[in-house]
Amino acid sequence: MREVSTIGLDIAKSVFQVHGVDTDGKVVIRRRIGRAKILEFFADVPPCLVGMEACATAHHWARELKKLGHATRLMPPTYVKAYVKRGKNDAADAAAICEAVARPSMRFVPVKSVEQQSALMLHRTRDLLIRQRTQLINALRAHLAELGLVAAKGREGLQQLVSAATQSSEERLPGHALFSCQAIVAQLHAVQTQINGLDKQSRKPIAPTRTANGSMTFQGSA
Repeated sequence: MREVSTIGLDIAKSVFQVHGVDTDGKVVIRRRIGRAKILEFFADVPPCLVGMEACATAHHWARELKKLGHATRLMPPTYVKAYVKRGKNDAADAAAICEAVARPSMRFVPVKSVEQQSALMLHRTRDLLIRQRTQLINALRAHLAELGLVAAKGREGLQQLVSAATQSSEERLPGHALFSCQAIVAQLHAVQTQINGLDKQSRKPIAPTRTANGSMTFQGSA
């Protein structure tokens, strides 16, 4: 087998597709390799240019292949799509990646470090919890409105509804309704505590420290 100069790697959950060419563009590798064997395979390949689409886990594999001496490049999937010559499948995608990565005009995505990805996870997790908090607040408002308990929008109105759900007796709220609303309030408190912890963590230098829990307050309005 002639020495490979460029490899297109189509990553997946369990089986990766490898498409490699030599300096003349002749195909010298076309293989499917299991996730557990991929680093072992690249350890035996002389350092070369490896292209991947910038999708889930791509930054991890780019860092790992770089440790083995390979030059790794990530590309937006939309840019690679133009190089797919036949029906979309793993082999065709790997071939397209291999061709695209060698193009002088191709634009690449910088490979993120572990620290950069950790910081991004922090912000994405906070965004997720913010959406969950909004869903919980909307659900509490809707449930209590069905029973004639309505409050103004904003923090004060929310606190009134929380008080109604936690301090009311079964004479004011039926048993099932009271239990349901209290469950929502408990979850709302838990989500807000996690959000406060993430806010504190985001103000710290990136380091492997435990997330601190902040005091309970309801922020924003719904």
